[in-house]
Amino acid sequence: MASIRLTRPTLEVIKVLMASTSDNPAWGLKICEEADLGSGTVYPILERLMDAGWVTRYEEKGDHPGRPKRFYYELTAVGRQAAHEAGQRKPRLFGLRTAAEGGGS
Repeated sequence: MASIRLTRPTLEVIKVLMASTSDNPAWGLKICEEADLGSGTVYPILERLMDAGWVTRYEEKGDHPGRPKRFYYELTAVGRQAAHEAGQRKPRLFGLRTAAEGGGS
């Protein structure tokens, strides 16, 4: 498994993935828009996260007239744990407050 550098763009992608649900999954363009990053940044990050076992990808099922089939991305259990640990180490980058700032934990 590859190690992941937790750069600001990588953390932005992870935040979008953490907020996605099975009812509201994350796909490439949605991740780009919500992370405010270009596809040339997002897709290489997703590839690295998949190589590290943090993210899995699956194809959209059913009809999708007028557009290409989407690939959905979601954090694996390993990815969620790693994201949680990253949030502990870099809380401000995840938009969290530290205990000293009244964020508790």
